[in-house]
Amino acid sequence: MQRSTLAARLGTTTHLSPLLHKARTLGLDAAGLEQLARQRGCDYYHDGSPLPTSRISLEQFSNVELALALLNPALRYHPHTLRLGAAMLSAENNTPDEIAYLTQLERCEVMVSYIAKCGRKFEPENTFWISLLERLPPVPMPESSVVPHPTRFVAMTGITRRGVEIVVEWIRPSAHRADYG
Repeated sequence: MQRSTLAARLGTTTHLSPLLHKARTLGLDAAGLEQLARQRGCDYYHDGSPLPTSRISLEQFSNVELALALLNPALRYHPHTLRLGAAMLSAENNTPDEIAYLTQLERCEVMVSYIAKCGRKFEPENTFWISLLERLPPVPMPESSVVPHPTRFVAMTGITRRGVEIVVEWIRPSAHRADYG
């Protein structure tokens, strides 16, 4: 039985994605894309066990391409995949121009806009989110039953060394691992 796509859950049609075709030629299915994201520093979504060294370099498949492949409507639907895509979207050295360009080519506007709005909510001073939103066309918000709740893109703590307080941090790839693609 084939799983439904994100496009089906969003109520739109699935297109033939050149990006997902490129991923498949590199041997990356949905699980492979998720593993590549963990290999590139998405430690928050990993159990800490040793990961094999990635055989896919940043030159072969960039972090922007990885993010948009994970957020692609033509990919099978899974909220965990969307959370990894959100983390990779904000990877160091990703630029709003490159993201916006590929977002439109891959028809990912709904998910990228939703994530960027969540990012702007949690990181209002981060110009990355503002700049990205300025480059995207206006799109309707997806139904809340389809997308992860905005708090699923952040890590929150209620107790710190200073005592009880809420500290919120956007989940993004660790820089120390993101360079080893």
